[in-house]
Amino acid sequence: MRFLARIFLQVICSVIVAGFCTPVVAGIIIAGTRVIYPSSVKEVSVKLNNAGKQPVLIQSWIDTGDIHAKPAAIQVPFILTPPINRVESGKGQTLRISYTGETLPSNKESVFWLNVLEIPSKGQGKLAENRLQVAFRTRIKFFYRPAGLDGKANDAPDAIIWQAKGQSILALNPTPYFVSFVSLSVNGKRIEGDMVSPYSSLTLALPGNIGNKITGEYINDYGAANKFETTLK
Repeated sequence: MRFLARIFLQVICSVIVAGFCTPVVAGIIIAGTRVIYPSSVKEVSVKLNNAGKQPVLIQSWIDTGDIHAKPAAIQVPFILTPPINRVESGKGQTLRISYTGETLPSNKESVFWLNVLEIPSKGQGKLAENRLQVAFRTRIKFFYRPAGLDGKANDAPDAIIWQAKGQSILALNPTPYFVSFVSLSVNGKRIEGDMVSPYSSLTLALPGNIGNKITGEYINDYGAANKFETTLK
């Protein structure tokens, strides 16, 4: 899922020995669908809220894009506290993230991923003994933004240059900002595209010769989806 926080269900449902399964939902809600870290601040905060009916154990970490990397083996220039904590039902928790000062590009944004792994309580009694625990993992984009970059991040999508290249489309990003898409279509035909990196390009497969009108939605700094329309050059 591109726009909403990506939730990875580790186990499909709670399994009862009797043979039926009970659907489960994640209780932890992250305030926002992305994190922006301006280089001018000492730290940023991310609020979590447990909307579930049971207390949960939360493990949080930042990765560089490898979804399979183990938290203990990941090296990132950020410190996140608390990395592990318990959140009671109806209560919240604030994650604090600070930059360690290690070198990152100063002329463009850098992207990382914030992970929140939710492990529910086992419960009590005989029923708990026969139940398989379910863990939910949420990943949202985490952008480090140096001070003094040219232009504005929310104007970057309008600067994308769309070019036809045979059976493909080339999206050229001449800005220092990442541009994330919710959806992309050419003359109403959906095409796959996610994010264009700063000063880079993204090649998209074109589903046949179907015209040059591009429509879609991109995500702004506030996590809102904005519609746009343009043409291939």
